[in-house]
Amino acid sequence: MRMTRRLIVMTVCVTLSGCACHSTSANEVGVLTRKLAPFGTKGVQAEVYDPGATYFFTPVITDWHTFETKLQNLKMVKSNDHQTTDDVEFKTVDGNDISVDVTVAWRVDPSKAPYLLQRVGDSTEDVQERLVRPAARAYVRDALNRLKSEDFYVADKRYATAEEARRLLAEALAPEGVLIEQVILGEQRFNPAYEEVIREKKLAEQNGEKLKSEATAALEEAKRNLESARGKVSQQIAQANGELAKTKLGADATLVQSKNEAEAILTEAKARAQGTEKESAALGGAGGRTMVKLRIAEALQGKRIVLVPSGKGANMQTLDINELITAAAARKLTQ
Repeated sequence: MRMTRRLIVMTVCVTLSGCACHSTSANEVGVLTRKLAPFGTKGVQAEVYDPGATYFFTPVITDWHTFETKLQNLKMVKSNDHQTTDDVEFKTVDGNDISVDVTVAWRVDPSKAPYLLQRVGDSTEDVQERLVRPAARAYVRDALNRLKSEDFYVADKRYATAEEARRLLAEALAPEGVLIEQVILGEQRFNPAYEEVIREKKLAEQNGEKLKSEATAALEEAKRNLESARGKVSQQIAQANGELAKTKLGADATLVQSKNEAEAILTEAKARAQGTEKESAALGGAGGRTMVKLRIAEALQGKRIVLVPSGKGANMQTLDINELITAAAARKLTQ
């Protein structure tokens, strides 16, 4: 009883002597701890004190702690000088040892700040080192262990694995007052001998794809050339057919013209032959003889005819002109 009374007296004296001032920044929440509680509950208080405010509490018998609520980046990487190693090491499904740089973006759940103070630590750094780091290494390793070595060269699989690691880690730490925003996989490091094998295989695959692309391009070029050749041949055939049709039409026209000319010549020849035949028939009769006489008469018209006696003596002979003409005409007709 005496001790209790003394404590009460001391508390009253301290209270009367003044108050302690505590503040939170724009990205902090505060948690109050009562070491003595003559008028309240002893221990960590369940109330969360909002960011950007100032609070007054009794000194000595209270403690004040703050937790940052902004995004934190936990980087588990291998240093540039390779002297310190904090990257995550694991074994793939096909048995290769790999190490990978991992960054975990996380933040404190403001409503769980009193819980973190009671169970984990009294600062954001304590929460990261005592809770987030070990949990992240474990759950990220669990997600990465499901991959094959070659999967690390496939961007989609790396992204899906990082998202799976975030989901596992978030489910585990959300009840503890830690919110996981993102898991980022950085550079990976294989065993040097295996890295060389992977590199050669990737180069071979790239060369294969290049050759495949070149073969495909050559095939497409051949197809284009074939189509072009077909087009030219079709054009030439069409042109030849056109020329053939034109020539055929010209030949047909020439044939028709020649046929018509031949028929005309034949008709004319027939007409001439018939005329000649009729003329011959006409000349073979009395009309022909009369015509011959007429032609001889015309030939003798205006010419002087002298009758010369033949033989010795002065025998006078008479000449029948009509008979002479008739005889001459007969000889001409006979010829």
